[in-house]
Amino acid sequence: MIKKALYVSAGLLAVALGFLGVFLPLLPTTPLLLLAAACFLKSSDRLYYWITHHKIFGRYIVSYQKYKAITKQAKIYTIMLLWVTIGTTAIFFVEFLWLRIMLFVIAVSVTIHVLKLKTLNAEIIERYEKESENFACLKSTK
Repeated sequence: MIKKALYVSAGLLAVALGFLGVFLPLLPTTPLLLLAAACFLKSSDRLYYWITHHKIFGRYIVSYQKYKAITKQAKIYTIMLLWVTIGTTAIFFVEFLWLRIMLFVIAVSVTIHVLKLKTLNAEIIERYEKESENFACLKSTK
């Protein structure tokens, strides 16, 4: 019971931080929401269903969990939002050159990471479905 409560608490904290990450450039939204989904999977069917069926975040979480990929639109939106928030922060709110450089390095690093993620497309979905069918066939013959 205590373990379940800790998972729920950690998941809710991850959701809150992930939501803040939409607006704050140094908080990584997607990893925090994936962490929340993992915590909810271990503790609460209702909360897991909620986060995986959320109208904004749900499909991104499920796409990443199921296919290990994100859509082209998600990549573009993520990179655009990243550069707008970090750029605005660096230009208007940061006075120290070293901190501006650090923000630039973070933005470049996150951009590279996002671009390295597989882009979800019909081919990936088809390949996954085929592998799932093959795995189901193997399981049923045992």
